[in-house]
Amino acid sequence: MNYIRNTKALQEQGLISADDTDLLNRVAEKFQISLSPEVIKNIAEPEIRQQYLPTKEELEIQEEELNDPIGDEKFTPVKGITHRYPDRVLLKPLHTCNVYCRFCFRREKVGQADEILKQDELENALNYIRERQEVWEVILTGGDPLSLSADKLASILDQLEAIDHVKVIRIHTRIPLVAPEKISDELLKVLDREKALYMILHCNSHKELSDNVCFGIKKLSRAGIPLLSQSVLLKNINDSVEKLEKLFRSLVAIRVRPYYLHHPDLAQGTSHFRVSLEKGRQVTSELRKSLSGIAQPLYVLDVPGGLGKVPAGKEFIQAKDDKTWKIQTIHDTFVDYQDYL
Repeated sequence: MNYIRNTKALQEQGLISADDTDLLNRVAEKFQISLSPEVIKNIAEPEIRQQYLPTKEELEIQEEELNDPIGDEKFTPVKGITHRYPDRVLLKPLHTCNVYCRFCFRREKVGQADEILKQDELENALNYIRERQEVWEVILTGGDPLSLSADKLASILDQLEAIDHVKVIRIHTRIPLVAPEKISDELLKVLDREKALYMILHCNSHKELSDNVCFGIKKLSRAGIPLLSQSVLLKNINDSVEKLEKLFRSLVAIRVRPYYLHHPDLAQGTSHFRVSLEKGRQVTSELRKSLSGIAQPLYVLDVPGGLGKVPAGKEFIQAKDDKTWKIQTIHDTFVDYQDYL
């Protein structure tokens, strides 16, 4: 089975109708399409289908939706680096992925060839890290860092390990969920590091945890790599106590610690995935009654404009009226946030 990367292949596989092709071609012109064999194999599951299959709703760009919903560009001193928090940086060597999620907050950039770092750009990004003693942690993201060749990934990790003040390396990836065959012995050898290396897996539904996926994740675990997860709260995919409880229990059972549950960002063409902050609070509050502490992620909101992640509880976010919330940012400033549903 091959990857599906265009509407023609979607139609040939019976995943979209001929009547929808023209509209979905317009979607594909703006937002990349890619479904892996693992995703295609499980596409009958609604919780998976909705994450990856393009829809005409993506053409409905709302006024409040942003090209850069979490403010990466504002904190990009050199290409490939986002430095929002003092002690850690994002290093984005590429913006390509094996699959493209329809709710992605970087969907304006992913899949764009000119966003891949050239060798001199990568060296500039690494030099930025070398020159800043305060950088304690480097987060490899993008794009999907595990889409890199083993040699390229090894070279980047070698150079990060050689920087004395960098003590922790984190990799954010979807690969184990969508292309578990890539968890090879060669990759495991590349990931075997002296410095602390953590891997954050993006998983939104227990339906993604097929036998193949679980086998790949267990290989990572048995190799001694600490595994955490991040999920996005998505309408009709996981926005219920029952679905999230099943997801987090399933992750913990395969030695993956739930880390973040993200409130959906105001990315363009994603309003059909959006859930209210109030509903998110209600669901996560109920989860505290039934789940072990090790199975509960932190529910967070990435404040638009680059103001950072804020826990979505009452300590930092308070209701002003039915749709508006007062948020205390990481800078101890206060901003208003509105639910757009």
